[in-house]
Amino acid sequence: MPDPLVNDDQGLVMNIKDKGLLILTGCGHARIINAIKYAKEVTGVRKIYSVLGGFHLSGQRYEESIPLTIAQLKRDARYIVPCHCTGWKAAYEIVNTMPEKFIQPTVASIFYF
Repeated sequence: MPDPLVNDDQGLVMNIKDKGLLILTGCGHARIINAIKYAKEVTGVRKIYSVLGGFHLSGQRYEESIPLTIAQLKRDARYIVPCHCTGWKAAYEIVNTMPEKFIQPTVASIFYF
């Protein structure tokens, strides 16, 4: 769902050869699903290889978005790497519903794509 209070957000989108888009977010204030939709729109690429970063789903105000976010991530991403502001409730739901897609990030994690 669009958030009228977020006028700008930072992220990085890379098209990984033969795999699809890798979407890297910071704190993800615009929410990860909006970032995915925008990345598809800008690049014209429909396949999402991985989303990595903060999904901004922690805190009572944002937790109502968890079920819709999980449903969309199930359809879209091959790998999901939720970081800091994703929150433990959303991370738990990702692990529970899609353990094969979940990658646990830690301090100093290195990812090769």
